[in-house]
Amino acid sequence: MRKVITIFAMFLCMTELSAQTISHIETKGNWYYIYDSNGRKTKTLSNTSGTLLGYSSTIFIMRNGSWYYIYDANARKIKTMSKSATGDIIAVAGDTFTSRIGSWIYTWDKTGKRIHTRFCR
Repeated sequence: MRKVITIFAMFLCMTELSAQTISHIETKGNWYYIYDSNGRKTKTLSNTSGTLLGYSSTIFIMRNGSWYYIYDANARKIKTMSKSATGDIIAVAGDTFTSRIGSWIYTWDKTGKRIHTRFCR
């Protein structure tokens, strides 16, 4: 019976970790503090990781030099993309983000796959 309870408790802990969301990212001094939907601080990142460009409940994007880094809610790096190929990040929402290169607007998913392109005057 103890084994069953232990396994069940481990399963609940793993489920909670995978379901983590971002409610807020706060900048204080040289640190970024990531808070979950319960208001708890879940991760702390140094500002040497880059400049925070935007975040949603599931991802956040940092820029360091000419590179963009896409992180999940657990602050694990999902993808690295070059600024020259991606353009300027203009918005982050849900599991997607939007960038602009010249007169073109691109929508990307969190894995760095381009999912939509449109012309903008």
